[in-house]
Amino acid sequence: MFPTNRPRRLRQSPQLRRMVQETTLTLNDLIYPLFAVAGEGISKEVKSMPGVYQLSVDKIVEEAKECFDLGIPSIILFGIPVDKDNDATGAWHDHGIVQKAASAVKQAVPELVVIADTCLCEYTTHGHCGYLRDGDITGTVLNDPTLELLKKTAVSQARAGADIIAPSGMMDGFVAAIREGLDEAGFQDIPILSYAAKYASAYYGPFRDAAESTPQFGDRRTYQMDPANAKEALKEVALDIAEGADMLMVKPALAYMDIIWRVKEITNLPVAAYNVSGEYAMVKAAGLNGWIDEKRVTLETLTSFKRAGADLILTYHAKDAARWLSQS
Repeated sequence: MFPTNRPRRLRQSPQLRRMVQETTLTLNDLIYPLFAVAGEGISKEVKSMPGVYQLSVDKIVEEAKECFDLGIPSIILFGIPVDKDNDATGAWHDHGIVQKAASAVKQAVPELVVIADTCLCEYTTHGHCGYLRDGDITGTVLNDPTLELLKKTAVSQARAGADIIAPSGMMDGFVAAIREGLDEAGFQDIPILSYAAKYASAYYGPFRDAAESTPQFGDRRTYQMDPANAKEALKEVALDIAEGADMLMVKPALAYMDIIWRVKEITNLPVAAYNVSGEYAMVKAAGLNGWIDEKRVTLETLTSFKRAGADLILTYHAKDAARWLSQS
């Protein structure tokens, strides 16, 4: 006896498949990362990330305008300072590179949502995300003193025009500290997108080329999460929610879709997935070599993040995806 209910009946044409499609990827889901450097007229491609560039502020503005024209609603800014020091001065100074880029973008494209990555590793001489003990060679960050730097950084970024603050350093209590700093400075309406579950991942390699933030010694395993742990991610998420996070992020995305799903199951807050540099580089390299269909693989991957529960996707594929989605 053949089954009377045949799923294949609903796959017989493109129109029918669209009608019953459960998950939809749209332009509104996309956030495009950009790397800001000092100078003018600079557009330096990152060798390990084809199609991704370190850009001077004038070029950042051009990219922002292109994103807006493509229908991408948001960008996230990372900064590469000229000088680095133990106090991460470039992160929180009012004339820091992210502050300059945020201000310029908001003047040129006020409708675009500007997210500021709020971290310190790009700005410290040692490449770690905060203060270290004198003589420390393990990369163990002093948590509470670092919170004060993050507060200063967040307030400075908000003052420059950032619409969303996105702390990524995985310090305990960083959401509460930043919320306090923003509120005291009169920025009660600025939301926080917390990197709530950020893993100590091997997928970050190309990003460290782009942001010039490779640790000079040790690693970040004392503050980023163990890739083997899932329950710990839910604990981190619960703490950030209790501290006042407005949105939550899981990073990386591709190897952590189970975490995206688990996080979405326990909260009604928007959940973002960061499609990180290593994930991008693998697809890009395979596409350039003709080993895969880059368009199909990219859109399938981004859609899978949505299926896993992500509401927003930070991805270096954003501009290509926007063009492809507009053509479909």
